[in-house]
Amino acid sequence: MSTSSRRRRSPLEPSSSRSSSSSSYASWPSTTAPPTRLRPPPPSTSTPTSPSPSHSRTTTVSTSHVFLFLVAVRLLNALTLRTFFQPDEFFQSLEPAWQATFGETHGAWITWEWRHQLRSSIHPLLFATVYTIADLAARALHLSPAFRAGLLIVAPKSAQAVLSAIGDLYTWKLARYVYGRRSHEAWAALALTVLSPWQWFCSTRTLSNCLETTITIVALNLWPWEWSSEPTPTIQSRRNTRSITRATGVADTSDGALVVRLRKCLTLAAFACILRPTNILIWMGLAGVAWFRSAWRERTILCREVMLCGVSVLAGSIVLDRLYYGLWTFPPLRFLYFNISQSLAVYYGKNDWHYYATQGYPLLLTTALPFTLVGLYRTLTQSRSTTANTRHTSVQTQLAAVCLFMPLVLSLISHKEVRFIYPLLPSLHILTAQPLVDFFLPAVSRSTEAYMPRRLCFIFLLLVNVTIAIYTSVYHASGTINVLSYLRDQQQAHTINDRTAYSPGTSQRISAGFLMPCHSTPWRSHLVDPNIHAWALSCEPPVDLNEPQKAVYIDEADQFYYDPGQFLRENMVGGLRHLPRKPSYLASSKPQETTPQAYQQATPHEWPDYLIFFAQMEPTLRSLLRSSSYGECWRTWNTAWHDDSRRRGDIIVWCLDPTEQAAWRSATRKRTLEHRDQILRLDPVDSLGIRAIGIVILVLALGTAQAHLVWNSVTNLEKVLLEPSIMDLAEIFQEKDQNR
Repeated sequence: MSTSSRRRRSPLEPSSSRSSSSSSYASWPSTTAPPTRLRPPPPSTSTPTSPSPSHSRTTTVSTSHVFLFLVAVRLLNALTLRTFFQPDEFFQSLEPAWQATFGETHGAWITWEWRHQLRSSIHPLLFATVYTIADLAARALHLSPAFRAGLLIVAPKSAQAVLSAIGDLYTWKLARYVYGRRSHEAWAALALTVLSPWQWFCSTRTLSNCLETTITIVALNLWPWEWSSEPTPTIQSRRNTRSITRATGVADTSDGALVVRLRKCLTLAAFACILRPTNILIWMGLAGVAWFRSAWRERTILCREVMLCGVSVLAGSIVLDRLYYGLWTFPPLRFLYFNISQSLAVYYGKNDWHYYATQGYPLLLTTALPFTLVGLYRTLTQSRSTTANTRHTSVQTQLAAVCLFMPLVLSLISHKEVRFIYPLLPSLHILTAQPLVDFFLPAVSRSTEAYMPRRLCFIFLLLVNVTIAIYTSVYHASGTINVLSYLRDQQQAHTINDRTAYSPGTSQRISAGFLMPCHSTPWRSHLVDPNIHAWALSCEPPVDLNEPQKAVYIDEADQFYYDPGQFLRENMVGGLRHLPRKPSYLASSKPQETTPQAYQQATPHEWPDYLIFFAQMEPTLRSLLRSSSYGECWRTWNTAWHDDSRRRGDIIVWCLDPTEQAAWRSATRKRTLEHRDQILRLDPVDSLGIRAIGIVILVLALGTAQAHLVWNSVTNLEKVLLEPSIMDLAEIFQEKDQNR
């Protein structure tokens, strides 16, 4: 943070001679990168009025201003995020936090990991605090249930947005440490993290990996790079140390300040390892380098602080777990036992050994990937003897080594996910900054025609990043969030006269059943109201089963998709012969009082008021339930494509209420008539020509061998894109002729 005793320079004010003096930047000549074809050589450093290109046209900006900007950006990011990514975003953080805040009677879904004490309670307790504050604020302001539900949904995302902004800020600060306080590379690293599609898509989600990423980059800023940058420690005068501190933003490296920094760093690193045990791979690499390059005195301090901070954090974690679980347990050890000894991680999928190289890094970096590869190559191949600044080189080299070491080790594990290497993304952005500046800085700072291709490339990459970020955070898999908003609205519609009902059993309840792959939607963190009783297909792993039993084990969701008819006959109350005719809130007999938790776990499942499924199951369920009172009462678009065939298509809601079915048919008919009015304004030849041209383009694009895919696409999108049908068009044309 900037010191208040110093005068803050205006962004338009030129740098003073002090900030460009040789004492300030003597230790950071790396900011003036060696001349290459990508960037012209810097002017001679003998001229005091000619700063290096890396510092030209740059100004001092207040750290607090940057942080406020980042908080605003991430809050916008969080509030516009309405898509589904990973179940762990909800079931490994918000659901246990919801139960810790509101109790078991409110129907949170607690997965098997929490029942077997595999997870640390630190992460959900953080959001339990957020829920408590939000709920107290809602009650103090006497908010209606609808506003209270919105506040409880937004609060965790807003808290995570602030944490994400802290991670962005410290990415920028570490880049300033590496490249210099006013370097273009530091700003490029900040731009990379702000404009990263992955960051926009993932950083404000309530995944433990997101908190792990923030903690890791903050700890890297506090790591004593001095110990691992030079083979032998050098003694500097106090005056020179202060000048370097002003130039780089690094704290004083005296023994007392360095030990305090190290203690903070190791405490944060220990928290990160408690959250995600794989984070230890980062600190093993850095500590190993520091051990071999530092003197015995530094080694003694390092070992002492590791033991002190590690034991303190571990003891605090054990106490919190004791309070949360109600018994003494050690989640990291149980995590290793279940996932390695019983190989339960494999149950959730296997990946190729090269997954992180061919899918992980491309997904994390998207358009920045080519520049990252150049940065890694330069860093790992540059010769220390030809580099003026050994600290700059050493920090870069260690970051690059960690970014390769961690994915290499994780590749040995069968179950892989891109978010497992997410904590490396800030370091990758820092390594990417220099090649990015080398390539685009001349095109941005000069107006010559020779750099026009690079300007166009820059604009193209920027547009690609924005497009990917908007699509993945606003549209892709958005239906799974929208359907829960619909259920909340229905609950409010049925209890409109009871606006203060927050407790189960005090107002009319509705029920919902999700015939979807397990954990396809959030749960109580988005249902909110405990009067919404719901169940969903589960996918519990084969815990404590022997190998022959594991080989034939099929979870509930797989049983349903293997044979939907048999599953509904055997796992639903009354099977397919005795289905309800009216929803529970209209039935003459009052439904049996039960808690949301009991309704969720009951087997066989009750037939619900609302049946929710993906469009892929619509033909099957229409055949199986053709004689029932279920009918479509709502539908929402979910995604244009999905790698899981079971999750393709719209999300459809069937209900038992004939009034809601009629209202939905009326709304659908109204949209159809509006569309017909638009078609009536077109000439018949034009409307038919538009369809013909579109189909011809699709056939040419996909090839005649894929013509059946074209036909299926037209059939699936007819209601959305090609409505009305050919029969409707014939009627329209006939009506138009009669009007003439």
